[in-house]
Amino acid sequence: MIIDLQRTELLYGAATLEALARTRVIVFGVGGVGSWCAEALIRSGVGHLALVDADVVDVTNINRQLPATTATVGQPKVDVLCRRFREIRPDAEVCPIHEFYSAGNADSFHVGDYDIVIDAIDSLDSKAHLILSATSMPGVRLFSSMGAARRIDPAMVKDAEFWKVYGCPLARALRDRFKRSGVRPQRKFRCVFSDESVKGQPKGTSMAVTATFGLRLAALAVNSVSSMCQS
Repeated sequence: MIIDLQRTELLYGAATLEALARTRVIVFGVGGVGSWCAEALIRSGVGHLALVDADVVDVTNINRQLPATTATVGQPKVDVLCRRFREIRPDAEVCPIHEFYSAGNADSFHVGDYDIVIDAIDSLDSKAHLILSATSMPGVRLFSSMGAARRIDPAMVKDAEFWKVYGCPLARALRDRFKRSGVRPQRKFRCVFSDESVKGQPKGTSMAVTATFGLRLAALAVNSVSSMCQS
């Protein structure tokens, strides 16, 4: 029994915890969505977690991002999170990767080596490329965040298969892109999204919503591992 995760074991069972300890997850983007997802994964028992982001903490991140405090401004987000996660789970392997994912450097991330890929990327180009890449790799499970900005109601956050997401401009833009190019994801994958009408200015964000996106992504990932243990 893993003592520090006994409350999780009571819920999921020992087999799921053992499977989570063997599970390799890579999170692309550790901002308002990805940072909370990553923390939930490490607290849920994931044994190997890679964090991908080249950004540093900015004062404008403090309203919503886990690594952002007045003391961490200017520090790489992945480093801040790694320090925190190693205090939470010294037994876990946490790997910071100071890069932004793009078509040009995609091969360097060895996405096929991971069991689960979390897409919390903002860039449309990079997001589309990661989706196409991850869904082309057998055995890799992808969970993707759609647009979380300009929403204020976390109760409207939900998940669905990518082609069934509705009311989300980002999902629509991705689908249009895939249709125009004639290159589509090779497998179905689930997305977290909100169909709430966008509000305010383009960069407006609420932690209550972005964190809910991240926690829902983590739940999808953990529950997928649990389901495989029970099948």
